[in-house]
Amino acid sequence: MRAMAGPPIAVLRGVTLTLGATPLFTGVDMQLARGERMALVGRNGAGKSTLMRILGRAIEPDGGEVFMQPGVAARHLLQEPDFSGFSTAIEYVSEGLDPDLAYRAESELGAWGVPPELDLTKASGGQARRIALAHAFAHDPDILLFDEPTNHLDVPAIELLEEELKAFRGALLVVSHDRRFLENIATSVAWLRQGTVHTLGKGYAEYEAWAETVEADEEKALDKLNTQLKAEERWMARGVTARRKRNMGRVRKLHEMRDEGKQRRVALNQAASAATLAIDSGAQSGRLVIEAKNLSLTFNTPDGPLPIVNDLSLRVMRGDRLGLIGPNGAGKTTLLKLLLGKQEPDAGTLRLAKTLEITYLDQTRATLNSQTTLWDTLTPLGGDQVMVRGHPRHVAAYAKDFMFESRQLHQPVGALSGGERNRLTLAVALAKPSNLLILDEPTNDLDIETLDLLEDMLSEYDGTLLLVSHDRAFVDNVVTSVLTPEGLGEWLETPGGYADYVTQKKSGAVAFRSSALEPAKSQAAQPSRAAAPAAKLSYKDQRRLEELNRLMPARQKEITDIEDAMADASLFAKDPKGFQSRANRLTAARAELEGYEIEWLELDERRDALSR
Repeated sequence: MRAMAGPPIAVLRGVTLTLGATPLFTGVDMQLARGERMALVGRNGAGKSTLMRILGRAIEPDGGEVFMQPGVAARHLLQEPDFSGFSTAIEYVSEGLDPDLAYRAESELGAWGVPPELDLTKASGGQARRIALAHAFAHDPDILLFDEPTNHLDVPAIELLEEELKAFRGALLVVSHDRRFLENIATSVAWLRQGTVHTLGKGYAEYEAWAETVEADEEKALDKLNTQLKAEERWMARGVTARRKRNMGRVRKLHEMRDEGKQRRVALNQAASAATLAIDSGAQSGRLVIEAKNLSLTFNTPDGPLPIVNDLSLRVMRGDRLGLIGPNGAGKTTLLKLLLGKQEPDAGTLRLAKTLEITYLDQTRATLNSQTTLWDTLTPLGGDQVMVRGHPRHVAAYAKDFMFESRQLHQPVGALSGGERNRLTLAVALAKPSNLLILDEPTNDLDIETLDLLEDMLSEYDGTLLLVSHDRAFVDNVVTSVLTPEGLGEWLETPGGYADYVTQKKSGAVAFRSSALEPAKSQAAQPSRAAAPAAKLSYKDQRRLEELNRLMPARQKEITDIEDAMADASLFAKDPKGFQSRANRLTAARAELEGYEIEWLELDERRDALSR
């Protein structure tokens, strides 16, 4: 049943448009009614923003009809708001408002947390987005046309936007890559595909299953006509069915990883409270990546001290996928720098694995040379092979993984669309050998197809992931635990995704502390612990801990030396027995190092527990 509160107030009938020699729309039919919130979806380059501009009368189609009821007003929120000609936030938001309604401008800015006199030249990306939203809502139009409205917004602002849109009495057409946002607000879906629009009169949560049915019906019709589509063209059109099958495997794998992480944290807490450490089998299979103990950092600001991190203890093991999610300005990127040793703390200690190979994709993304071809960008040393985390792939096959067609390989990067450039940036970053992947807001400006692709890639990544993101669906689909700011520099780690964190907070369930090393202390136990003299490791354990501190660097050096020797491509031909001997020793040395690290963790944990 179509979610409408009345007759349509805006209608497109048979709309056609050709850009250059390529038909973009071959006959688009769609309509909007008051109270309807329609999600406009489609692959990158399908023409979603162009169709929105036609509905907003910014451009005229080549053919067809664009109808709006008399007196209907529309407001178009562009991806990049244009503040030219305005000095302050209140000046921009008040533009065009009736003097009797001028109070709306200040009211909306207050709701979005923007100072009315804010200098627009100094507005951050998040502030600019809030100002543009305040402008749209202050004018209370009949139709809102929103193009990527959640860009640069943090989670609290996105949730506020959802509430504002649910209360909006007019019609909404929205393009967004934020799937959770679309699930929460959309009452219908328009799928722009191959120049036409398919419409679903249900929410976005039903979209994937419906799209699969549409494709299946089309395939049956094509079979009847004896028409066969090329596999690559069908996949490039959308590939819903294949992707849904991949999604199921990805979800199962993620749940298994989350269960393993929960078991490991429970074991750590139980062991520490008993002054012993018995690491479960999950932890034994991994190595320590990051260990932070009692980290604290405070920034001095004109308004006084600003605590970013307060007494944070955290352990990250190989294979963990930790998501940092919270408001802008809470210190997520700063915390990342602390955990990587790039920011000096005021107090506390940090231990990093000595074998880390880090790939860091920051918010600004890697800079691509617009004159270089896609082929040369992926193979900077020449040839036709891409080394993907140490394994060779043909450049065409690897590019296809990121939805690039063979004909695009020799195009200059400057000819790629914004979404294609984002995909290429990810392809370059994910090919680098790494065992620790840092992604800081990787979903910015990515379309839904690329987000799904990135989730597939990460599900196959066998290293450790630290993720900063405001995309709740992406976090839920990727991480095994989340770290959230709770105010005054306190951070809380909870198992699962962001939805699990919200559920635990609402239910009042006790979440894991921000330290997997420190168990919750009962009130009854504290006095007896305080009265007891501080215990220490036994002489034997202390000597073993000192010995391990010597053995681990020595074994790591041995591993590095063997790996360097085996990197000689001619070694096997010259000395096959020596090559095999080194390979056997390398396997044994790695196992010994892992055993040393686990034993060190046990003793170090026991020492901490005894000292409390």
